[in-house]
Amino acid sequence: MADQATFAAQAMEYMPSLYAAAMRMTRNRADAEDLVQETYLKAYRAFGGFQEGTNLRAWLYRILTNTFINIYRAKKRRPEESDLEDVEDLYLYRRLGGLEGVQAGRSAEDEVLESFTEAEVKEAVEALPDQFRMAVLLADVEGFQYKEIAEILDIPIGTVMSRLHRGRRALQKSLFEFGRQRRLVDEPVAQP
Repeated sequence: MADQATFAAQAMEYMPSLYAAAMRMTRNRADAEDLVQETYLKAYRAFGGFQEGTNLRAWLYRILTNTFINIYRAKKRRPEESDLEDVEDLYLYRRLGGLEGVQAGRSAEDEVLESFTEAEVKEAVEALPDQFRMAVLLADVEGFQYKEIAEILDIPIGTVMSRLHRGRRALQKSLFEFGRQRRLVDEPVAQP
């Protein structure tokens, strides 16, 4: 059983990544700040029941996700507001260019990904339905394993795998369409 006096020392280091995740969930700075504040309040109150030695980061993300879902259900988020300008470190961003890609022998996929702007990637991620976006962000941005995502979202591992597959596929289609519009991808040739 964890001591609440140690809460700040252990949990506060995760605030920047929780805030970034909250921004991706809410798409709004004020809502993200409120979400993180509510998450830390709930976590502090429940910290006495936290099992020392288990994954504190995953526990905090589960509280964050559940709080977001409850708030979303209660007030239906405002679709007019979608400010993801400050969201950093998306999985695909890391894959754009970089010395590592050159040294590792770049694939055709890597070369095409270099042609996308941050705005296009953000737009593609933002367009994903919430259930898929959450799974993709937790896996590809936050680096959680399937089991951890299942615990955070309180869904079976099979559902996590399905949502990730479908979310990544939708993201791939969206980015393919951007590529086609920018003539980075060859149009299929009709066979006679």
